[in-house]
Amino acid sequence: MNLDQYLPVLLFILVGTGVGIAPQVLGWAISKGMGVARPDPAKNAPYECGFEAFEDARMKFDVRYYLVAILFILFDLEIAFLFPWAVSLKEIGAVGFWSMMVFLAILVVGFVYEWKKGALDWE
Repeated sequence: MNLDQYLPVLLFILVGTGVGIAPQVLGWAISKGMGVARPDPAKNAPYECGFEAFEDARMKFDVRYYLVAILFILFDLEIAFLFPWAVSLKEIGAVGFWSMMVFLAILVVGFVYEWKKGALDWE
């Protein structure tokens, strides 16, 4: 077995590990050497624009916020399929064009359904 073919993979793994670990070790070593790692009460105090926070940081959000966010991500990712389709439209021909039209029709039906159900309303 020729191990020379695996040398680039091994180097990639070593460099990736080094890039991930070296800054952490360097930051730790610099902070220990400069004495920065000794927190005082001012460093550990909560800070939000110079005064104490009004509410708990873990306040509950309305479910509609998450629903709108998930729907945005869903439709945004599906629209991302249009870019490679538009670039390769000449190569894929009529079959590719009509299959994308079916895909877009399904996307529009789903969008209209969500709109009619009120999932996009923010009240």
